[in-house]
Amino acid sequence: MEHQKENQDSATAPTNKVWFITGSSRGFGRVWATAALERGDKVAATARNLSGIADLQERYKENVLTLELDVTNYDQVEKAVQQAHKHFGRLDIVLNNAGYSLVGTVEEATIDQVKAMYDTNVFGAVAVIQAALPVLRKQGYGHILGTSSNLGHVVLPVIGYYCSSKWAFEAIYESLAAEVKAFGIKVTIIEPGAYATEFGSQESLKFAEGLEVYTDFKAKFFEGLQQLERGNPTATPQAIFRIVDAENPPLRFFLGSHNLPWVRTAYAERLSTWEEWEAVSNAAQG
Repeated sequence: MEHQKENQDSATAPTNKVWFITGSSRGFGRVWATAALERGDKVAATARNLSGIADLQERYKENVLTLELDVTNYDQVEKAVQQAHKHFGRLDIVLNNAGYSLVGTVEEATIDQVKAMYDTNVFGAVAVIQAALPVLRKQGYGHILGTSSNLGHVVLPVIGYYCSSKWAFEAIYESLAAEVKAFGIKVTIIEPGAYATEFGSQESLKFAEGLEVYTDFKAKFFEGLQQLERGNPTATPQAIFRIVDAENPPLRFFLGSHNLPWVRTAYAERLSTWEEWEAVSNAAQG
């Protein structure tokens, strides 16, 4: 009966949304927070440094709550979610957007560097989810979004650890979707392709110390990256609004036009390999 009531409540979730967004100072977090405020929604915008989002408070007044938040500080995560809920009275959308990329080959990056990236990209997102779920369950509705990447399906060299964090992120979100559906809570993974955001800036990248043996390989890799056609991040908000306003939003959503062809090719190659070795696989069943 409790689940029935929660699902009934989810059908009456408010039209004007209240967002909780991590990583709001730049990139997609900044674009989407601003766009949500412009359409009349309310936003709890968080960032590690309040100075990066202070102008939002000045411009949007009572419609925005700016909070200092390092997602690797789990006590701070819990307090920020509770403060946002208390301030606005509800949370409709919880968007995990904070993250960064570690640049370096598998051999070059140190274990500590990989752990630090996972602390933000994976465990920080989990901390936000775990802090928000009791609130959303009590409401009987809510939508948990996460900014992943098309690299949650395919992999590039030199940023393999970053790709791996997105594969982990996607697995967690897919499991989460099945676990919270009965509570009226929706889950969507946003998977952008290459966009001209600050994600490629020095503030959003960490670099492993290079080994000379990979110098030429990485030079060619970076040259190839520079040739990528990058999307316009300001063209994305309407797509995000379509997702959060949908009665039945998708679990996964590609942002941009280049993702599906690339992933379609990758999965075709995987299926071909599995099928080629199918007889050997079947013989191993015993």
